Amino acid sequence: MSLQNKIMDEMKAAMRSKDSVALEALRAVKSAILLAKTDSGAKEELSEDDEIKLLQKLVKQRKDSAAIFTEQGRGDLAEPEIAQAAVIEKFLPEQLSVEEITKIVTSIIEKTEASGMKDMGKVMGIASKELAGKADGKTISTIVKQKLA
Repeated sequence: MSLQNKIMDEMKAAMRSKDSVALEALRAVKSAILLAKTDSGAKEELSEDDEIKLLQKLVKQRKDSAAIFTEQGRGDLAEPEIAQAAVIEKFLPEQLSVEEITKIVTSIIEKTEASGMKDMGKVMGIASKELAGKADGKTISTIVKQKLA
């Protein structure tokens, strides 16, 4: 079943249960999918990798907004953003723990024989491809910096 079909099924369920937060998040996902499909030069269907990237982008946007709202003391605005991020995350593959990411990054550093910050780009490129959809880029970057420092 495609992501778009799953989203539509979840939207129907959210409408029935009158879950406005989930409905708003799912509508945002549906809108983003339609925009991605109608972009100039886009294919008819999105690949699974494209769908995952799209979902990760939407989750990141909501988490960033929630962080800004929290900094400004606006918990009333941060809570719906966090709730929407949780709804969207249900459609992402299981995220790896920090320990699992660290193991993978360490093995990549050993394979590439990276020896310092000058090799960060090489390690990040491989790690980003290998961990696509399973970990967010900020976490990967932080771990790579720690290992190469």
